[in-house]
Amino acid sequence: MKKVLCTVLALVMALTLLAGCGSAPASGSTSGSTADAAGTTIKVAAIETAYGSEMWQEVAAAFEEQTGIKVELTTDKNLEDVIGPSMKAGDYPDVIHLATGREDALTETFIKDNAILDITDVLSMTVPGEDVKVSDKIAGGFTETSLTNPYNDGKTYLAPMFYSPCGLFYNAGLFEEKGWEVPTTWDEMWALGDKAKAEGISLFTYPTTGYFDAFFYALMYSVGGPEFFEKATHYEEGIWETEEAQKCFDIVAKLAEYTEPTTPAQANDQDFTKNQQLVLDNKALFMPNGTWIVGEMAEAPRADGFEWGMTALPAVEDGGDRYSYTWFEQAWIPAGSANQDAAKQFIAFLYSDTACEIFAKAGAIQPVLNIADKLEGDNQLFYSIYDNGAKAAMGNFAATNPIEGLDVRTVWFDPVNSLVSGTMTEQQWIDGIIAASDQMRAELK
Repeated sequence: MKKVLCTVLALVMALTLLAGCGSAPASGSTSGSTADAAGTTIKVAAIETAYGSEMWQEVAAAFEEQTGIKVELTTDKNLEDVIGPSMKAGDYPDVIHLATGREDALTETFIKDNAILDITDVLSMTVPGEDVKVSDKIAGGFTETSLTNPYNDGKTYLAPMFYSPCGLFYNAGLFEEKGWEVPTTWDEMWALGDKAKAEGISLFTYPTTGYFDAFFYALMYSVGGPEFFEKATHYEEGIWETEEAQKCFDIVAKLAEYTEPTTPAQANDQDFTKNQQLVLDNKALFMPNGTWIVGEMAEAPRADGFEWGMTALPAVEDGGDRYSYTWFEQAWIPAGSANQDAAKQFIAFLYSDTACEIFAKAGAIQPVLNIADKLEGDNQLFYSIYDNGAKAAMGNFAATNPIEGLDVRTVWFDPVNSLVSGTMTEQQWIDGIIAASDQMRAELK
């Protein structure tokens, strides 16, 4: 992993950092002094995922002990439903850990509304309890992407959290049993799909259409490289009518034909594990996912001899580049936070050795330098994907002003359900993307 963080991502930045955002901090200066904030109580809201909530309780306790700042912690699997009503009334958590790409798109709404605090100055703060700056802990490149700098203004608004190489997960035991090779090109993938179909096994499934973000981003990189990805994600005029775009569309449309038929009906936030179970039961070969899948399905039944495998997306042609998207979560401070200085201290603490060790015990890996050296088991396999020929893809679609009825997931990814079920044609999907991209280009922030 150290290789990829050095070669694919940029080296750790030496930043000249600016403080401030559109609204002044409610709790005094932005000096980041722990002493100034001691005795303050901050509200922290974190999504509960497969990593569980106990790690957040431990981190909050460690932060309180280190800084004297109290933490009122809220964790929930449906965090949006829990904190949404109070926020509508103007009562905001001071820190929110909630990634982009979720169905409710709460984080995206805050980005579009310019309601997230500029936390660039956090990068120059000293990690509580240590003598190094936050920017010296975070691995290179993670604060240089649209996932953390959504307005392309040189400032950081979202802190990079738990990262995961994403790719196609499969049962390595089944491949060994059948004597099948893992495809390295899409032509090999289609050939394997035909071979598996003859044995009653579908080539592909997906948990929900939201998982196509990492898949599609890696696909764009493999088809047209970083230049195409940058143009496409910034809605350049005509970009979705290019040869590169057509290749992306054709691959997804063909993959839909090889997808296990029950997938769309289960591709929602309540039933998605049923689609993941298809791979564990040898009813589908591949699914897009991230390293959290191991913990998420730890108690699920599985076929005899099951063994997790993970591969990057196949190359478009022999010798072509293969990509694995590096997905990571985000933590951020609402601009309406009442305790912004203390909130910044909490975010800085998330990169401390203490916090990283607590998170890692639960399987949540922080994007800090040299952490990959401490991994074992399945994580050694997953995080070594970049040492085995895959390149890292990072970034997502650029932020726009709010457009009623339009967002990236509903335009680009949700239609995959309709492609699989046959209620939408590939051209209808493309036409919708072109029309939406034109509108989004006009509303770029």
